[in-house]
Amino acid sequence: MKLNKESVVRFIKMNQRVLRVSKRPDREEYLNVSKITGLGIIIIGVIGFVISIVVQLLGYL
Repeated sequence: MKLNKESVVRFIKMNQRVLRVSKRPDREEYLNVSKITGLGIIIIGVIGFVISIVVQLLGYL
């Protein structure tokens, strides 16, 4: 991909459009996303912990 003036101008215009269309999340939306993300992290951690316990009990390490 060549980097010339037209491609840079087009990239800036696309970014400006995204910034115009996007909006800042309100408090409720932010809290919902935070709760779902936290729940996902906890679930993945529990799955990893269970797998490590099973592996230790079976003596594969």
